[in-house]
Amino acid sequence: MKIRTYLLIAFVTVSTLSFGQRKKKGEEQRKMDPEPAAATTTAPAPKVEPVKKDTLPKVNPLTQHFARKYAAALQWNDYEVAKDALYDLIIENPGNDSIIFDLAVYYYQNQKSASAVLVANELLKRNPKNAGALEVAAGGYETLGVLDKAIQSYESLYLLTDNITALYKMAFLQYQMKRFKESANSAEILLARKDLDGVKASYNDSKGKAKEFPVKVAVVNLKGLLALDQGDKINAKKYFQEALAIAPDFALAKENLAKIK
Repeated sequence: MKIRTYLLIAFVTVSTLSFGQRKKKGEEQRKMDPEPAAATTTAPAPKVEPVKKDTLPKVNPLTQHFARKYAAALQWNDYEVAKDALYDLIIENPGNDSIIFDLAVYYYQNQKSASAVLVANELLKRNPKNAGALEVAAGGYETLGVLDKAIQSYESLYLLTDNITALYKMAFLQYQMKRFKESANSAEILLARKDLDGVKASYNDSKGKAKEFPVKVAVVNLKGLLALDQGDKINAKKYFQEALAIAPDFALAKENLAKIK
């Protein structure tokens, strides 16, 4: 189990801050200097004064402590302690969305979907275009069976990022919700995308073992299901056979084809 760790040592940005202060000071100096007259020589660079140490921001000792606690807990695979450290860090740094996002990911990875959704929605209140929070919310809602909310979140994610996996999820959830026209539209958009061939998903093969198949196989099979639901057995059979032509051991297409023989 992995939890993203990019969040914390943002607090060791003192050197970056120093550079920013020197850069700003240099820019202000150039603004005050008059524009040089046309000449063949280049004006000398403005002198940059060193930043005094006492002007640098102080690192919160508690933040530093909890960051070390978090890193140690991850190193030793103690995710409960890591979660506690995240809460400590959030209390000390309530405006840091990266830390809150890691908490959402923690809950989602540990199948605590309700908490994952609540934390993700808190981030979305701050920034409705937070792609990571949209993804966690969508997955959490799907796990909880709140499919309309899951579709809404996947749709927002797709419109924001053009994420093909989000569109794939939408198509199947729309089918589950019996929103057949929307599902068919999503399937058509998927099949028209040139990058679909490189995307895979896990399904059972004909022996009941999990195997990665091209997503295109699942989408073509979905087209067959949509045709079958409309009573169009001829096209349904065609789509199931097309799916099996791509992946002969795709169990779902085999089962669906057997139903209409």
